[in-house]
Amino acid sequence: MRRTVGLWLAAMVFAFGGPARRAVAQDQSNSGLTVVQLRPNFYVIAGAGGNIVVELGSEGVILVDSGSTESSDRVLAEIRRLTPLPIRYIINTSMEADHVGGNEKLAKAGLSILAGNIVAGAGLSEDLITNAGGASVLAHENVLTRMSAPTGRQPLFPLALWPTKTFAFRMYSMYLNGEGIQVIHQPAAHTDGDTIVFFRRGDVIATGDIIDTTRFPVIDVKRGGTIQGEIDALNRLMDLSIHNLPIQWHADRTLLVPGHGHVYDKLDLLEYRDAITIVRDRIQSLVTEGKSLDQVKAANPTLGYRSQYGADSGAWTTDMFVDVIYRELAAKQGKR
Repeated sequence: MRRTVGLWLAAMVFAFGGPARRAVAQDQSNSGLTVVQLRPNFYVIAGAGGNIVVELGSEGVILVDSGSTESSDRVLAEIRRLTPLPIRYIINTSMEADHVGGNEKLAKAGLSILAGNIVAGAGLSEDLITNAGGASVLAHENVLTRMSAPTGRQPLFPLALWPTKTFAFRMYSMYLNGEGIQVIHQPAAHTDGDTIVFFRRGDVIATGDIIDTTRFPVIDVKRGGTIQGEIDALNRLMDLSIHNLPIQWHADRTLLVPGHGHVYDKLDLLEYRDAITIVRDRIQSLVTEGKSLDQVKAANPTLGYRSQYGADSGAWTTDMFVDVIYRELAAKQGKR
């Protein structure tokens, strides 16, 4: 059985004490959302779609993801209860609707930190640079590409939800609220636009849907996802994470906030990474033996993990997970 660290919802109340207890009780009774305190200036808002990380500081509020459009008013109300300071940045970890749906509402409720920072002679307008005075919405350029559309086609998302600031390289770094923040692109994982958001001083990592503790990770092949890229991303998270050694009775450790589900530490991540890798290796062995997809499914390669992460219905099932891995590995086998 997977070890639980007691960091989510009621368990987190006991682990982190008074502030978390007050936040949980208050949010469950009023908005239907749950707000959990991870660090003195870090919170997670759950129940609005994807998990939302809130970082507070003297310069304002930084959000990782914005939840669904339908929940944006309630999310904003929860943020306002935490602080009167303006929202400065929204960082999107992917292009999923339940991660970007609140971009418009929350950005408009924020205040740009870029006002007056226009480079002379660049030919750029103040509104363009400052998102019309609202908070900046940052994502990898592949997120913008997939949310928008080629000329003449209908975009998948309205313009108001698109990122206002993108980067094309492996990492975007900035320093706000006394935090070194690294937004690290993980190509071809859940999608081709996934980013890890690493708050270095707070030692909190928002993983987006690279980790989903409620099911096997969704590998969205149509949007550039691969099982190898997913495992590569999990290994990168292992490299970035630190456990509470050598003083194991201290609570100090890296906290990883997944796209969905409860908060992980490095040992939880290790078991999740190993589960995904073992399933991949089992399927690889069967593919090497020349087994068909039906034969692979009959062999039950998710044995031992299906009860924890599996699903027989819904948008992402265990069979779909196995199917994606099989087709990726079979295609590689055919190229050898």
